[in-house]
Amino acid sequence: MHIEDRPLKFSTITHHASVTQCLGSIGSHVWYLGVAKPSIVDPAEIKGTAGADLVQSKCGHFYTPPSVDDVRVFKISGPKFLKLDRGTWHAGPLFLGKTMDFYNLELSNTNVVDHTTHSFKKNKVVFSIDE
Repeated sequence: MHIEDRPLKFSTITHHASVTQCLGSIGSHVWYLGVAKPSIVDPAEIKGTAGADLVQSKCGHFYTPPSVDDVRVFKISGPKFLKLDRGTWHAGPLFLGKTMDFYNLELSNTNVVDHTTHSFKKNKVVFSIDE
């Protein structure tokens, strides 16, 4: 995938509830990825989460939104390929240059049928990465 204009900041984070995703840069360039642990809630366990901040995705599954404190940013350099487990929250790839090309292994329709986004803007939070 060819990506343009992804500065080193983000205020939204995404997960895919049904699939894993693998991502790596073509050319081993430096890039960044914000991540937070999966927070999908099993429907059988919903009764046990009374009082939790549960949200139902437009895709149908339930999850608890990631907290600001759970987000970590990683710098990836060299010939690395990352696997994001099912439900892993992620923001990026982010990079300094104008464009970058990536290998992205997921289903062809993942971003249409299995794409849930959480915005930190309501809390006035923008993550900014200092190089």
